[in-house]
Amino acid sequence: MSVLILKLYRGLIEATVQALQHIFSDKQQADRVVERLLKSNPKWGARDRAFLAENIYEIVRWWRLIKFSASLEKVTQPEHFWKIVGVWQIIKPAQLHTESDNILPEWTEFADINLETVLSRYQEALKVRKIAQSIPDWMDEVGERELGDKWEKELTALNHQAPFVLRVNTLKSDMQAVISVFGEDKVELVKEIPTAIVLKKRQNVFGQDAFKRGFFEVQDAGSQLIPAFLDIKPGQTVVDACAGAGGKTLQIASLLQNKGSVIALDIENFKLEELQKRAVRNGVKILTTGLIKNDSTVKDLVEKADRLLLDVPCSGLGVLRRNPDTKWKLQPTFLSTIRNTQWQILSTYSKMVKRGGKMVYATCSLLPSESEDQVTRFIMEFGDKWRLMNERRTSVADEGYDGFYMALLERIK
Repeated sequence: MSVLILKLYRGLIEATVQALQHIFSDKQQADRVVERLLKSNPKWGARDRAFLAENIYEIVRWWRLIKFSASLEKVTQPEHFWKIVGVWQIIKPAQLHTESDNILPEWTEFADINLETVLSRYQEALKVRKIAQSIPDWMDEVGERELGDKWEKELTALNHQAPFVLRVNTLKSDMQAVISVFGEDKVELVKEIPTAIVLKKRQNVFGQDAFKRGFFEVQDAGSQLIPAFLDIKPGQTVVDACAGAGGKTLQIASLLQNKGSVIALDIENFKLEELQKRAVRNGVKILTTGLIKNDSTVKDLVEKADRLLLDVPCSGLGVLRRNPDTKWKLQPTFLSTIRNTQWQILSTYSKMVKRGGKMVYATCSLLPSESEDQVTRFIMEFGDKWRLMNERRTSVADEGYDGFYMALLERIK
């Protein structure tokens, strides 16, 4: 076995340990923690920033596998987090298929980490799917129950880093102009999505002049399929009823070519405020936002929408590769609660669609119980007024998109 002493910088390891404590002990969102951490020390260079982001996200992704390899039942104390980070450095070459085996520097915090024990435990872990793929027992059981043989393939794909995808904002730019910002040799195109560009190498695009001028947004290719599924025509009134920070809302405005109206609704005002800022940068001139406080918001829009997007709250199991901390924060009881919420939104908000109008029901979940089953129930109860025109599910394993479900329905009377 070749042995290489890792060149680890203590300051970066300390920062990694602290970030993990914020994520797991303080229950903070991983992306917010990483963003705040990288902003906190402007002296860190690109290599340091890449080390921190990669190690934090990968440790979160492989948390259960690392805990098992570290012989830790619970991780609560600072010394536990140090051990987690140290053990990850040992198993990382095998897990991420990089070269060489490693031993740690002789730091006090790593003194009780035994290389042979860690590697033996790691090999043992690989024999059990829920540990090898680093997922909670209940989530593995639900996935297998609902997806059968497809689950293992999707689960494996969800543990790979997601591609970094941009959406070209056609209100302000075009494909060739955005490609020229990065260079043709640095990007890949997505065959079926004319606005999607994949960056071959991850980078911070938010400081670029082209981003500040609204030429592009960061948005997964699978996500870009959903507004296109709505069959939008310029001049229509389109309601995005679960808008959030509005990535799809902005795309809807571009599909409308700034002709017509896009109404973005959400239950959280800070998200709508962020959307308004993004809309200005994107050159969107037809946006109206509305805070959903009670049923009156929906009643005011009954039969007003030519098109309605219901990108409903869900488990997020289709986007675990982007949000790996979801695995550890989601609870089994959440599934039954969110299914009820989804049904309430679908059965109530659908009233906003005009006769002859269309609606897309979408989730970022792999589970049929949150997706196909909800649409089947809707058609069973409201089939005299609605018909299912088309539906699609994207596969992380087969297509490389995030795991989305989308159903296009038409109101017939």
